[in-house]
Amino acid sequence: MPAADIVLTGAAVRTLDPARPHATAVAVLDGRIAAVGDEADVRDWRGPGTETVGLAGATLVPGLTDAHSHPVWGLELASGADLTAVSDLDGLRAALRDAERRDGWVLAWGLDHNAFGGRDIHHDLVEDVLAGAPAFIRLYDGHSALVSGAALRAAGIDGPRTFAQRASVVCDAAGRPTGHLVEHAAMDLVAQVVPRASAAERGARLLDLLSQMAATGLTAAHVMDLGGDALKLLAAVEDSADLPVRLRLAPWCMPGAGEGELAELIALQREHGRDWRVGGVKFFMDGTVEGGTAWLEHADCHGQGTDAFWPDPVAYSAAVRRLHEAGVATATHAIGDAAVRHVLDTVEALGTVDALGARGAGAPVHRIEHIETVPDDQIARFARLGVAASMQPPHTAYTRADHTDEWSKRLGDERASRAWRYRDLRDAGATLALGSDWPIAHYDVRQVLATALAPRGAASARAGLTGLMALEGCTTHAARAAGEQDVAGRIAVGLRADLTALGVDPVTATADELAEAPVPLTVAAGRITHRG
Repeated sequence: MPAADIVLTGAAVRTLDPARPHATAVAVLDGRIAAVGDEADVRDWRGPGTETVGLAGATLVPGLTDAHSHPVWGLELASGADLTAVSDLDGLRAALRDAERRDGWVLAWGLDHNAFGGRDIHHDLVEDVLAGAPAFIRLYDGHSALVSGAALRAAGIDGPRTFAQRASVVCDAAGRPTGHLVEHAAMDLVAQVVPRASAAERGARLLDLLSQMAATGLTAAHVMDLGGDALKLLAAVEDSADLPVRLRLAPWCMPGAGEGELAELIALQREHGRDWRVGGVKFFMDGTVEGGTAWLEHADCHGQGTDAFWPDPVAYSAAVRRLHEAGVATATHAIGDAAVRHVLDTVEALGTVDALGARGAGAPVHRIEHIETVPDDQIARFARLGVAASMQPPHTAYTRADHTDEWSKRLGDERASRAWRYRDLRDAGATLALGSDWPIAHYDVRQVLATALAPRGAASARAGLTGLMALEGCTTHAARAAGEQDVAGRIAVGLRADLTALGVDPVTATADELAEAPVPLTVAAGRITHRG
């Protein structure tokens, strides 16, 4: 018998493996789980090179996965001043006045729409504190920004623009840009002239970020982007270091994609490194509620939200079918009820499924991201069609229980009452994967679990998940959503050795206890990536 690389003892192990739900010891060899049981079961796995770690009663669970994150692109999204604590216009002005400049620019991120207090978003609100500097201020949703007059001039924007996808340079009645840019194509006009950090700086930041993620217990992340030089950056980082968190990346498929672009996306699925790989393709069926770009079955309270992100939704369905037939999984951003319905209709048209929502061995898993408001008649379809629901409980904190926030006011009380129905989806038998959407919300996976137990804001009247359901959302169900249920998500012999030790039992702990739980150890693919 070969000696194990690591033996973990003295733990309360929740394996999430029905064949052996509980244990006290685990042995790890060559990145895989070699033994699960008690002290006697791992004794013979020890050798001269084995590292033995006593966990002193900590709860050991399958490695926690963030099912929706942006750690690579997020390095750009989270550049400059952190505005996540800003709650009003005075706070915004003070933060921008004191913000550092990068090559003369003010960069900032994480601004809550509610900070404007119902005012129209306009650069005039902040021009005086910027003192003429170009500024690019990303709002928290990642789908909109406020830019200054100088930034508009630097990008050559002096009026409205027409885009192939749903996007807008918001203008006043006279056709002058207000500085409010909605959706990616509009923001990219300015983003391309913003000063950018060097590849070396971004590589160092990525390693630091992933180390901080591992310190919260994360072992893996489903990355919902693959733009720019991401592949080159990841390869360069792995030339000198191991990634502390395993990454599964999904490149975007945007409106207008033809056969050539789809063939490139299919070919990209072969790309991988030691601790990252391309897996799946990301679509957008709509934008955000606060930006007026969520695709709704009825207009929002501003008269917006009746258009899909793909101007031709039929073309979206055709692209999904092309990828499905090539064996490629898809993940579609769908926040509004019409967007969710269209994605479900698209998947239903792909063909019949069995009683468990499966299309047979090797069939790609299709999933919907966000699902912020959905009516009763769509809930059961997720399980019936085998569509995974990927949701982010921390997003509920951007809303208010009394519906006075911008998200709720846009939707109106009836639709706001359907906020983040993750318990309803889970009770209906759906696969429910949980994530943070960093940098839209904090990457701390303990906060994902805690807010899954106790939803906030407009969702606070709804039942949260049980502790077991929340844990499964970051383990077994996250693995299912990635089509990795046979290699990850449980603690069982032969599976990938992704393991998280917590100072509390996540199945029985309260939300407050879980949010602050000590993390004594994180193991990703057999490597110790954090020691508490």
